[in-house]
Amino acid sequence: MKNPPVSATKEKNKKKLTYILLFLILSLGLFLRTYHIDTAPPGIYPDEAVNGQDAIRALETGEFQWFYPANQGREGLFMNLIAFCFKFFGISILTLKLPAIIFGTLTILGTYLLTKELFQKERIGLIAAFLYATSFWAINFSRISFRANMLPFVLVFTFYFLFKAVRTKKYAYFAASGLVFGIGVHTYIAFRIAPLILIALLFSLILSQKKFLREYWKHIAVFTASMFLAASPMLYTFYAHPEFFESRSDSISALSPAMNHGHPLLTVFEGFGLSLAKFNFWGDQNWRHNYPPYPVLDPLVGIAFLFGMVYSASTLLHFLIRRIKHRRRDLRMNIHSLLIVWFFIMLAPEFMTAEGLPHALRSIGSLPPVIIFAAITFEYFLEKAQKNSKFYKKIVASIVILMLASIGFFNSVKYHYFWANKEKVGLSFNKNLTDIAKYIKTLPPQEEKFVITSYNTLEKAPIEVLIHPNNTSFIFPDRLSEINPQNSRDFMIFFTEYNQDAIREMRQKFPDLAFAEIDNSLGSVYYILK
Repeated sequence: MKNPPVSATKEKNKKKLTYILLFLILSLGLFLRTYHIDTAPPGIYPDEAVNGQDAIRALETGEFQWFYPANQGREGLFMNLIAFCFKFFGISILTLKLPAIIFGTLTILGTYLLTKELFQKERIGLIAAFLYATSFWAINFSRISFRANMLPFVLVFTFYFLFKAVRTKKYAYFAASGLVFGIGVHTYIAFRIAPLILIALLFSLILSQKKFLREYWKHIAVFTASMFLAASPMLYTFYAHPEFFESRSDSISALSPAMNHGHPLLTVFEGFGLSLAKFNFWGDQNWRHNYPPYPVLDPLVGIAFLFGMVYSASTLLHFLIRRIKHRRRDLRMNIHSLLIVWFFIMLAPEFMTAEGLPHALRSIGSLPPVIIFAAITFEYFLEKAQKNSKFYKKIVASIVILMLASIGFFNSVKYHYFWANKEKVGLSFNKNLTDIAKYIKTLPPQEEKFVITSYNTLEKAPIEVLIHPNNTSFIFPDRLSEINPQNSRDFMIFFTEYNQDAIREMRQKFPDLAFAEIDNSLGSVYYILK
């Protein structure tokens, strides 16, 4: 039996190495998204907990919804997935966050597949996947139970299948791309602007590929039909309930007179500047979204992002000039059209609002192209090195590997050691509410618990989700007369904040109870009578 050719063996070994590296990157990404998930972030933010409340209610009633109107309205897919996790794995912090973890990890894979498909190179795909896996921005939101985590997943897989479909002309890939894109309307409000990316990309395809519409009109029809099939339940919901479609967008829009104070263009311009500044200069100042005041990108990735974006924009301009002046077509124009348009379109949900800017959550749809721009930079220098001596190539490769390793180490330590242990983070995530819930879970179910709080329904949600079900009542300070325990010796009273009058009244009413202030780490303070 003849041995396989040397080139074939080399190619096989190269593929094995690629699969091993991809597996390690995905494993690292999953680890960074699950490590100490019960304590980092240190608490459950009320918006997360409301998602859990809807999931619990859907399980109890069997009424799963396409759109949940509570908390200013949210697309229902994410809550229904949380309900699925609760049903099969029980109610816990991990299962509340599991959909976000899964989507965050799968987006690493999608970033690899898309980048590899765009540039037809394994190496740049692996670089992009590693950068996404170790991005502080990506890690942070993958550990918070927000439905926005589905948006990058939808976009990377939509464009992966779409570019593969255009290259291979296979209807199955067009159908897959359409289905994934249609699912996007079930994810996050920022997705609603994503069809503009498709429109711009279609224009680029027509310019770069001769007789594109004539050759691909059936394929486009398949994509469109698949897209509307997946999107139809939500589209019908919006048709039946137009108030759902408006959701919260009107109240924070930069075009709203209440927000722009009569200066809409100035408000949008300022928002756009802040949106761009957050990548390299002045980041999101919300401790839930970022590590203020630092930018959302670490220094190395920030520089690589800038270089890659300028390189991509100049390359796109070059192809456009060639197309217009010399009538030359180049399919590579579509790559850079996608990245540039994707980046700026998905910034719009951020800079078209006038609240809390810069805002890393609203612009999360721009995260994949930001990472790909950075990957382009590393690949650019590795390619340049190929034209030099073997020694020079090794030096450049070693430097790139060292830089990537330092990026991974920097962001991992930044999140899990520095950010996660900041008191401001504990306060931002209402850690005291989570600590009360954890304490209540250690108590016997038959023991009555009364939680006195002036917080509204939204802010009580972290306790209600984690202790469900439990023998616990929530009482407002002006309704203390409702505290009438059935067993005068088997109950506890919790205070979520220091309310001197309420504490004094309860101590007078129940003199046998001992008062204690519980001062946990990271700003978590609450009070009990037991």
